Amino acid sequence: MCLAVPSKIIEINNNRAKADFGGVHRTISVQLLPGVKVGDYVLVHTGFAIGKVDPEEARLTLKLVSKMGDLSPSRLLRSEQRSKE
Repeated sequence: MCLAVPSKIIEINNNRAKADFGGVHRTISVQLLPGVKVGDYVLVHTGFAIGKVDPEEARLTLKLVSKMGDLSPSRLLRSEQRSKE
């Protein structure tokens, strides 16, 4: 499954940017989005900004994702093991 996550651009240096994913900062490529600027919200997939997002849409999406909780494989495996006990 592929997932593109909204994030806010907080710093840009050439074709690289620091993006804020709900308090977690990652370096991403903005090479595919000429004209992107600090403060813009973008969709990030595999380390690349692939599209700009309306700030309200980004906020709503991040709110929904946070309600999903921790869906990491290790957490899901632990939950599965507990349910078998």
